[in-house]
Amino acid sequence: MSFGLYGQEQKNKIMEEEPEGHRTHVRIAGLADVKYVYPILREMEASAKARGTGIARRTPQSLCQKIYEGKAVIALADNGDWAGFSYIESWGDGDFVSNSGLIVNPAYRHGGVARAIKEEIFGLSRRKYPGAKIFSITTGAAVMKLNNEFGFRPVTYAEITQDAKFWDQCRHCVNHAVLESQGRQRCLCTAMLFSPEGVEGAEGVEGAAGAERPEKAGRLGGKPVMA
Repeated sequence: MSFGLYGQEQKNKIMEEEPEGHRTHVRIAGLADVKYVYPILREMEASAKARGTGIARRTPQSLCQKIYEGKAVIALADNGDWAGFSYIESWGDGDFVSNSGLIVNPAYRHGGVARAIKEEIFGLSRRKYPGAKIFSITTGAAVMKLNNEFGFRPVTYAEITQDAKFWDQCRHCVNHAVLESQGRQRCLCTAMLFSPEGVEGAEGVEGAAGAERPEKAGRLGGKPVMA
């Protein structure tokens, strides 16, 4: 499955599953989706352990809050499984927005769900904060590849938010000591940044926020992907 940054024609496509698979739908998370918070958090921790890396620990309350605020994206299978999740958060009075927590259920990988979630969360960031710089920090190669396809570039930590609240989230990461020893300017995560300057069509993206858009769908199966 291939998506352009703002290709509405791609958003109108529904992926048909193979007979043994399940169709998955990607959309903005709603109140009914808080029931998936605990299994999503468990998979986030399991994924980090499987990769031997750390993550900023998220609480159930923090993920629920993102859902309540309309700042989370979820992928659901037609059998009721959650297939993937991600959320956004603004920093520095809205100057920066982070795309965080991208996680794919192990049973739903390799069918485009991660890409569909990334497109939706990126579009949500652009619609809610059209003038903000969007960033992501990750140790995941798959997430880095997706970020690159959406126009993100690797940058130093000095080029993303310096909001202390963002960096304080890393205190539960196994690599926190490394981050602090480097003055919060280097660690194992790669920082990637999308800058809106010079991007054409920003008004169209912002305007699309109020339009009715069909859910995107895809299929995955395998190991988890997360940022």
